[in-house]
Amino acid sequence: MQRSAAKLPFDAFGLAFIAAFIFCSSAAIAGEASKSVFIEDLTSFELRDRVANGTVTVLIPIGGTEQNGPHIALGKHNVRVKYLAGLIAQRLGNAVVAPVLGYVPEGAIFPPVAHMRFTGTISIPDATFESILESAAKSFKQHGLHNIVFLGDHGGYQKVERRAADKINRYWAAEPKYRAYALGAYYEAAQTSFVHVLRKKGFSDAEIGLHAGLLDTSLTMAVDRSLVRSEMLSQGAKATPAEGVYGDPRKSTAELGQIGIEMIVDESAREIVRLLKKP
Repeated sequence: MQRSAAKLPFDAFGLAFIAAFIFCSSAAIAGEASKSVFIEDLTSFELRDRVANGTVTVLIPIGGTEQNGPHIALGKHNVRVKYLAGLIAQRLGNAVVAPVLGYVPEGAIFPPVAHMRFTGTISIPDATFESILESAAKSFKQHGLHNIVFLGDHGGYQKVERRAADKINRYWAAEPKYRAYALGAYYEAAQTSFVHVLRKKGFSDAEIGLHAGLLDTSLTMAVDRSLVRSEMLSQGAKATPAEGVYGDPRKSTAELGQIGIEMIVDESAREIVRLLKKP
């Protein structure tokens, strides 16, 4: 008995439908990417057109790769500052976000000091960091972006940020529409405003901490829960400053961190608007 040929799972119409579906899905994804505030998601032409239509502010998020005790991943600052910069750009409505700078000053490498005493921390000299900021600012100026805003998520290089912004502005003194800003309000919102809220909620300064404590851990949880090792919070609380922890992370929650996130975004966006209105 002759067997009939096996029926193909898709006829020509089915294959055409699948191809059309894939095309439409890809187009939708590309369309969403073109609306992103992150310049890494944009094509050169998309960014060029956005600048031509009035987007002349670029936020440069500065993170750092450093130890954060036994319970927070090394990339905390990089993930956090990108997320926050994105929210700030969305709030402003006319800004884009540069790639995160993850290589920053973290102390002498040899002999190691500060965070460099711990595995995984990466450090560069202040002068190198300052030069990177200057070159990035000049690059964006070349492409028509007028306002260069540095957002530093780590306290150790705030002075270098300001020094770089001052130096850039001296270069551009004859072209006053171009300006660089070291946005102190970004860092201060967490270290001042958020600390005040946590104190009012009954947390002690010993718990809040300066690094990898309740404040730091809660902010990180609110941004990306996977960066925090819940099973290690107790060990983090036992760690001493000599072991990389300044604070007690055990009562950290994403809900607390969200309060800090909103404060950072609100105060940063408000300060940027104020600065850009200044003559």
